[in-house]
Amino acid sequence: MIVVLMGVTGSGKTTIGTLLAQRTGVVFADADDYHPAANKEKMAAGHPLNDDDRQPWLETLNGLLRGWSESGKGGVLACSALKASYRKTLGAGMPEGTVHFVLLDGSREMIAERLAARKHEYMNPKLLDSQFATLETPGEGEALRVVNDRAPDEVVAEVLAKIGKV
Repeated sequence: MIVVLMGVTGSGKTTIGTLLAQRTGVVFADADDYHPAANKEKMAAGHPLNDDDRQPWLETLNGLLRGWSESGKGGVLACSALKASYRKTLGAGMPEGTVHFVLLDGSREMIAERLAARKHEYMNPKLLDSQFATLETPGEGEALRVVNDRAPDEVVAEVLAKIGKV
């Protein structure tokens, strides 16, 4: 099982991803840990990344996912994956049906509240509007959608049920 939990900053990717990985006995990785220093500095200054900034990062993450697949291991990756082209890069070279994209969704107001209550190394809360503007909501069959508006245990249970791993 390889799952990419996607969504805007503050949607709960790390919280849900960590719990999902623990529940299923697979490794968890946070895509934020793979950003080069220049990307982190740009975001910390309140400037959104562009496609050119993201491409090498996405290719690195694709290598991580391919490594999990080739070694027969599962994993959970928390990654914004805001555009269809980003998701295509992440899944490139992967066997059909190997990667499950799950959009963690929620209202802008709820997510803004979460961001106001947390401190992040470089993700500036001012970037939330640009994240929502960039998000290309996956169509039917492209990703599963789970609203993250309740206890993490309940959200993880819904993710597992939708993937068919319960």
